[in-house]
Amino acid sequence: MATVAPPPLPTPAPPIYTWRRVRVVLVASTVIFLLAVWGWKGAAGMLALRLVLIGLVQVGVFGVFERWPRTLPPWLARWVLQVAGVAVVVPPAMALIYAFTTFGDAHAWFLDKERMGGYAMFCFLGLLVSPWIAMSALYRHISGVAERQGLAFALERSELERNATQSRLSLLQAQVEPHFLFNTLANVRELVDSGSAQASVVLGHLIAYLRAAVPRLHAPATTLGQELELARAYLEVMHMRMPDRLQFVLHADEAALGLECPAMAVLTLVENAVRHGIDPSEEGGRIEVRVRRANDRVRIEVLDTGVGLAQGGGGLGTGLDNLRERLALAFGGDAQLRLAPLQPRGTSAEIEFPARAVAA
Repeated sequence: MATVAPPPLPTPAPPIYTWRRVRVVLVASTVIFLLAVWGWKGAAGMLALRLVLIGLVQVGVFGVFERWPRTLPPWLARWVLQVAGVAVVVPPAMALIYAFTTFGDAHAWFLDKERMGGYAMFCFLGLLVSPWIAMSALYRHISGVAERQGLAFALERSELERNATQSRLSLLQAQVEPHFLFNTLANVRELVDSGSAQASVVLGHLIAYLRAAVPRLHAPATTLGQELELARAYLEVMHMRMPDRLQFVLHADEAALGLECPAMAVLTLVENAVRHGIDPSEEGGRIEVRVRRANDRVRIEVLDTGVGLAQGGGGLGTGLDNLRERLALAFGGDAQLRLAPLQPRGTSAEIEFPARAVAA
């Protein structure tokens, strides 16, 4: 049943007075102070105080309109309300600041010509500069939100791709499982049908093999040592079925045994060599498995002296085609699967991929 994801929660508005916003007020106040102080006739400290106060009031208005009202008519953008708010608030706020900073004087500030000139200057600068500072802050905020959303989308896309890859691997693993089980059981059935005395022995080997193999069929990766154990168990079963037509030997570097290997990779190569190389040959043949580590690479070779590529079909077959796709999903383009003829007859199947430790 498909599940419907809940709608995303709205992003909470930032606090009204953040250090970043206060810092903008301090920087803008400092710049205006340095430009205006040379013509200022009053106390320089009073000029600085009034600049900081009007800046903080504008930040407050900017923050209030950032979250109120909750809904706006379609024709009114919130950023327009914020920019207009920081401009419109300047005259009344400046009047209150002047009243506060001149409290106790003998004459009202609006009756003093010099103070009215200062008030007019503050209003002019506030109406001229504040909207641009507000728009700059909005641009940085929108850019930051867009960047965070882009990162969130990229992370979500990466997670979806990883899940899709894992699902594809699981599907391929499920295809491998019946392939091996049915082929091996078919070999046992032949012995039973022929009345061979070895049927019970082979069945015992098969039970031991399946006991080791089945739990690993759904694992995304195992170690090379475990893969070689499975390959050896499979070859022992096949050797019991055709003792005069199949010989095998396994070689492995000790340094490679603990490294990661795609599940059933070695077994796929070995089973393919038996099925397409040794079985069709009247004389049978020999299978040699080599596992080597060279620096940061792992190379697995399965060589057989069977009928060769041409008589064996020459193609990858279901098992090897499946293995090639699993290698591509696990290692991308950094893994290879190669088939080559051997002289005077036989086939070399080789896979190569990066050496990785098994994840804990």
